[in-house]
Amino acid sequence: VLENKRWDSLLSNSRVRGWLLLDSYLPTLSLTILYLLTVYLGSKYMRNRPAYSLKGVLQVYNFSVTMLSLYMLVELVSATLSAGYRLQCQGLHEAGEADLRVAKVLWWYYFSKVIEFLDTIFFVLRKKNSQITFLHVYHHASMFNIWWCVLNWIPCGQSFFGPTLNSFIHVCMYSYYGLSTIPSMQKYLWWKRYLTQAQLIQFILTITHTLSAIVVPCGFPVGCLLFQFSYMATLVILFVNFYVQVQ
Repeated sequence: VLENKRWDSLLSNSRVRGWLLLDSYLPTLSLTILYLLTVYLGSKYMRNRPAYSLKGVLQVYNFSVTMLSLYMLVELVSATLSAGYRLQCQGLHEAGEADLRVAKVLWWYYFSKVIEFLDTIFFVLRKKNSQITFLHVYHHASMFNIWWCVLNWIPCGQSFFGPTLNSFIHVCMYSYYGLSTIPSMQKYLWWKRYLTQAQLIQFILTITHTLSAIVVPCGFPVGCLLFQFSYMATLVILFVNFYVQVQ
């Protein structure tokens, strides 16, 4: 039975079949292409036009993403603790029905990546072209596609760790973005200088967590772990380069 479950998970995890956007890769690919075209063509369109303020829109958007990130953080911590997840390495089929609760939160994490495409769209409309970097676009476009794969093949177990850390980072980051649009609050936003440092710590912890599951395995697909390590390494390199440039 265990072997059948592992084989089924390699084909596509049956626990997520029928979930929104997951049965076919085409919607995810199409939305990614639309995102890239919108950024490219939108920047050209806005070149000789005045920037939009979008102050009210940004406040609502950043508050909403902060609340979604807080929900994912709390629910992931609660779900993994109640399921008895191990921190070092957690397999795909060890917690039974409790894994499904984790997978449901991770679907929201995947879906949040398409919502966050709006980060770049708002940069385009506000003519903040200096913030539309390769790092920014690469990170947004790749995460949405990677997490389609994660949800289809490895939607629970070891996959919980990165989103838990990232949800915490996004609570800090999007609350900062939202509050920074309020002039009277700007002097209280002391954590701005630590955001990039916190992101780098997140990546290092995720890499450490990934490597620990390779050194002491628990049945989680090693290929997925190696891919995660490689992807996180690219983010470390790009974020370190960004951090050095802004210092």
